[in-house]
Amino acid sequence: MTPPAEPSEEIALARAMAAMAPAGVRTGCRIIREGDETHLLPAEARSIPARQPSMRRASGAARLIAHRLLTDAGFDGFALLRGPSGAPAWPEGITGSLAHDDDMAVAAVAAVAGIGALGIDVEPALALPDEIFSLVAIPEDRIDAADRQLAGRILFAAKEAVYKAAYPLDREVLGYEDIGVDLKAGRATTTTGRSVSLVYCTAPRVVVLAFVEGDRV
Repeated sequence: MTPPAEPSEEIALARAMAAMAPAGVRTGCRIIREGDETHLLPAEARSIPARQPSMRRASGAARLIAHRLLTDAGFDGFALLRGPSGAPAWPEGITGSLAHDDDMAVAAVAAVAGIGALGIDVEPALALPDEIFSLVAIPEDRIDAADRQLAGRILFAAKEAVYKAAYPLDREVLGYEDIGVDLKAGRATTTTGRSVSLVYCTAPRVVVLAFVEGDRV
């Protein structure tokens, strides 16, 4: 179990995410706090079926970040409803992604003219348990370029982020075995033939951003 996040970690992660994001992608993060469920707009709250307080707090934290990013993009007050697939329904002309672990929520948004699809995932900066690694990794994965202790965790986050980026484009459900990751090349490929770019940071948390450039959609 990871210790609770501190405000200094939130600041450090925000800077790391901004530094790794490609041009045109806005990112943000927030420590999940008591009462964050109140940041859900009424329509958002109705669209989210989860009733567990922890899940609603995490959703509220992630959407609070997204609201701020969308306001910067000219969409003030937009209700980010949960779509049929479980992913948020973004405004016309915008792509984005939300994620959270137990303590931290993250979000990324971009105009589809430059970035056709986005996916993001956040994980604690800890080694991935062996039993999970065996479910995630396939022979095609290339992770030697990453920190040895965190390589499995980065791989796990990368496949989660790639799925979020690829699904809206291809509408295909993908398993971990359907996504090959090359961390040195900063690229992932799906069994549907989709090529997705990857960037990541490892401190103070592992965050992977997967994206498809607009001209490759």
